[in-house]
Amino acid sequence: MQTIKNPDRNQWAELLSRPTQTLGDIEGTVNEIFLDVSENGDAAIKKYTNKFDGVSLDSNVVTSIEIKKAIEQVPEKLQEAIRKAKANIEVFHTAQKTTKIEIETTKGVQCWQEKRPIQKVGLYIPGGTAPLFSTVLMLTVPAQIAGCKEIVLCSPPNKEGELAPEILFAAQLCGVTKIIKVGGIQAIAGLTFGTETIPQVYKIFGPGNQFVTVAKQIATKHGVAIDMPAGPSELLVFADKTANASYVASDLLSQAEHGTDSQVILVSTSESLINDVSEEVSKQLKVLPRKAIAEKAISNSKLIFIENDSLALELIDAYGPEHYIICCENEDLYIDNINNAGSVFIGDYTPESAGDYASGTNHTLPTNGFSKAYSGVNLDSFMKNMTFQKISKEGLLNIGETIELMAEAEGLQAHKNAVTIRLKDLK
Repeated sequence: MQTIKNPDRNQWAELLSRPTQTLGDIEGTVNEIFLDVSENGDAAIKKYTNKFDGVSLDSNVVTSIEIKKAIEQVPEKLQEAIRKAKANIEVFHTAQKTTKIEIETTKGVQCWQEKRPIQKVGLYIPGGTAPLFSTVLMLTVPAQIAGCKEIVLCSPPNKEGELAPEILFAAQLCGVTKIIKVGGIQAIAGLTFGTETIPQVYKIFGPGNQFVTVAKQIATKHGVAIDMPAGPSELLVFADKTANASYVASDLLSQAEHGTDSQVILVSTSESLINDVSEEVSKQLKVLPRKAIAEKAISNSKLIFIENDSLALELIDAYGPEHYIICCENEDLYIDNINNAGSVFIGDYTPESAGDYASGTNHTLPTNGFSKAYSGVNLDSFMKNMTFQKISKEGLLNIGETIELMAEAEGLQAHKNAVTIRLKDLK
């Protein structure tokens, strides 16, 4: 990891840049595949699954037989762990339910807001080097609580044309309505346009690599909503001299092993801690099964010494991390003054892994600085706010002239007339 001491503010943008390709580098490929899928449906899906995943499928729809076989392959202890994690996620997301908001804004003018579920949602579950069955829980649990009627799950198959048993177990546990063996850009295209076997959906959720992230952004041009731009994983740790270096190193490596394009950053007001963490990272890295992946990510990562808390907070906000860990004496300062972060983990005994799996919060979070404007997935992500109003005769008499004057001032005579014609009958 590169160590930087007291970087000049003018260097921050370059220092905090992510190791990702730009939209322009990928957009051409995405548009080409989108066009093919929109015109050729499942035939195009099959072609790209063969090309990118190295397998030719007779059918990309997971059958009940496959699900039954998968359940038998998942050890009972792991099944129990998944159930426990699901329960915690349910508790946290159920608590996010809100009631109808109703108010009389003026005498006779009743306005209210209610929530309705998004009826058709598509969930993207990364496969590849680490099939993320935990993401199945993070997306399907709130979708079910919200009341989504159609929950379509897409995940890339392995070389044998199968999905990880754990993904299938979690999917059936959480009530997914259809499971499709398809990944990458072609999965997002399928959910966007619909094919013979992939239902078209209204909103797409889930993290993925850079290609999936760009594909989701392109999907919005075709009338499909997305949860957020959620690409390669990233983590920023703030730690002072009181932090445990081995804990900090383990947290950095936990995100570095996600993928070669992941990024982890340590910001500290202690040079000695930075040195200790650097040594711990080297030591712990040697024994990781995913050492090669973590090493590549670590090469994109940084140890940054900042001389005071005020500057450190500014730098952290400028980065806007997906995951933000606070390990310091004055933790309240770093909690109260952070504006841009996807999810925050506080104290020596709150590893980021807890949020990834079982504490209850959602791990589908904005990356690449999008935490400055986007929230992570939550119950509201699967719902829409609808407003209603009912105006009585008295109410229209109370606000009618206001509407007429404003409509006339904007030059919208028909708007004014819609009120005037009613007021004449009331006077």
